[in-house]
Amino acid sequence: MIREIIVVEGRDDTVAIRRAVEAETIETGGSAINETTLKRIELAQERRGVIIFTDPDHAGERIRKIISARVPGCKHAFLTQEEATRKADIGVENASKEAIVKALGNVRTEMEPDTGHEYEVTMEDLMAAGLLVHPQAAARRLEMGKLLGIGYCNGKQFYKRCRMFRIGREEFAQAYERMSVLQEGGDRP
Repeated sequence: MIREIIVVEGRDDTVAIRRAVEAETIETGGSAINETTLKRIELAQERRGVIIFTDPDHAGERIRKIISARVPGCKHAFLTQEEATRKADIGVENASKEAIVKALGNVRTEMEPDTGHEYEVTMEDLMAAGLLVHPQAAARRLEMGKLLGIGYCNGKQFYKRCRMFRIGREEFAQAYERMSVLQEGGDRP
């Protein structure tokens, strides 16, 4: 059984999670997350810890941001859009058991950025990797987000997530190298 309580958007997400793992959930009721639900999440974080596992779409990201701003120190699980899509519908409820287990196995813990250290990823690193101000920046962030396990987001959010999840330069460089190999059509791990 997973110790933390998993925060999902709705009933179908709870069903999918319980199909894959033994866990308890809190449902936000979609993007209209209310004060009562936020208080339940705060209590859950205080008592057992929380894993935010929302859909990889705009509404899911909005919910993730609202909860993160209100409840510090949350853990985050991410699915790619491909893993969460079935018949043009994106959601945790569409993911396979394997994808859910994998996402929960790669949970990232939100932390205060550890600023001022040479290993910290910088905006310059993102620029050099073509993740900002590049014709393929969005596609490159999508791939890097998969490789780093932090999901897809815009450039500013990508930088924030690198800091929040303390992605170091070495981890970033390894993911960048893997992305470069994949883009060249290689199959080297």
